[in-house]
Amino acid sequence: MLVSLRLTIAGALLAATAGGAVASDLITVRVGTSNEALPVASGYDWSGFYAGVYGVAQSSPERGTQVGAGIAAGVNAQFDFFLIGGEVALQGLTGDTIDTAYGQITGRGGVLVTDALLAYASAGYGMDLSGQGERDLLAGGGLEYAVTDDISINAEYLRGFNLDGGDGKDQFSLGARFHF
Repeated sequence: MLVSLRLTIAGALLAATAGGAVASDLITVRVGTSNEALPVASGYDWSGFYAGVYGVAQSSPERGTQVGAGIAAGVNAQFDFFLIGGEVALQGLTGDTIDTAYGQITGRGGVLVTDALLAYASAGYGMDLSGQGERDLLAGGGLEYAVTDDISINAEYLRGFNLDGGDGKDQFSLGARFHF
């Protein structure tokens, strides 16, 4: 019993001493007040005009798989870590059954995941410009990464819902954009 009492007292003294040493060694750093706004990324400014080129692949039951290239121009406005923008694009596609020129107008809204990475949703209107008259509502999204202050790369998926009663299409594009 005497041994267990001594061990209990020694353990209590050790715990009390260790707790005091840890508490006295804490280092505190002020990180701000609770009424401050969230920190905003300040390194890359997404606002302004841009133009770019991209490769594209479209797939639909009516036309099969088509691949091609396109050009795009647009504008962005950044508000803290939110972004809104609009884009006009023109692409040429070729495939097994038909060659097509396709134009689209889309709007987008996104969130800056990091200072240089944008995740966005996109929606708009697309139209076959080669005489076929196909019209689509477009919806999808993508990721865009700022490589330098003037250049970004992006990947985007759009689903086309045919307004003329035909089957829809899937469109995937990879591109590079120059920001002004």
